[in-house]
Amino acid sequence: MTSMKTLKKRFGSALPAGLFLLIFLLGTPLWAQDEAYRIGPGDVLSVAIYAGGEKQQEVFLTPSAGGEVNVPFVGPVQAVGLTVTELENRIFAPLESDYFVDPSVNVHITEYHSLRYYISGAVNAPGLYEMRSRATLMKLIVKAGGVVSNRGNVAYILRDATEAVQNGENVEALVSLKARNRSDLNRLLDQGDMAQDISLESGDVVYIPFEKEQHIGESNIYVEGEVRKPGVYAFQPGLTALNACIVAGGFGKYAAPNRTRIIRKENNRQKIIKINLEKVRDGKTPDVALKPGDRINVPESWL
Repeated sequence: MTSMKTLKKRFGSALPAGLFLLIFLLGTPLWAQDEAYRIGPGDVLSVAIYAGGEKQQEVFLTPSAGGEVNVPFVGPVQAVGLTVTELENRIFAPLESDYFVDPSVNVHITEYHSLRYYISGAVNAPGLYEMRSRATLMKLIVKAGGVVSNRGNVAYILRDATEAVQNGENVEALVSLKARNRSDLNRLLDQGDMAQDISLESGDVVYIPFEKEQHIGESNIYVEGEVRKPGVYAFQPGLTALNACIVAGGFGKYAAPNRTRIIRKENNRQKIIKINLEKVRDGKTPDVALKPGDRINVPESWL
């Protein structure tokens, strides 16, 4: 188990004493209490069947490619996507109706292989982690050895992006292109605001920029979709949505500028601003002034 002294080295003396204790407790395995966990591909299950006061069968099963486990007496039962309790109920019903009087079923997950998270950037041990219970941002940071001293003050959470990173895609580029959540690390780590301890989903990628990189990132805007040169561009005061698309090479052949969206983060919430850039271009509606960090998405035409 990680010592309190080690945690203090990892997180720095600015962290409140009470939060050190909380992190310390979070380092303790809690998978036995994670009843909401849903069985995933690769998990190993222990299934024990009792009847007449005796154990009738106990087997260790891994879901098939179709998500099923082959249960004694019962046969194939869908497991992937169910909680342990739901699977027990699925097995119990046919056992009671066709095989035993008052049977009982105990299912336990003995090995977790479907909870995978990737963390990159300003942590001591970035990389891919398999967890035994659902992770939060804080748990994953602890697993990765804590943050480094020159971290930025924000963590970006990208949903369902682990496979993309493993296939060689650049994490920083994904941050600019994918929808993302963000957590204020100053509030989480320095002030103990646990509302910033975002719950993670399997497949999430967490990126914590270094302080210098963060300042660069927060002075950029992102243009994506049906433009000729999608990418990251430096923010300039007075820059508008139409101007940003022009800087990005103009609209592509199949663009639908009338359905352009500006995705903006305000108060840790995502705000969508819809704008018809065809009307802006024709002088029929005002343009929208951009802010640092804005993403402009020009969709593909339906035709």
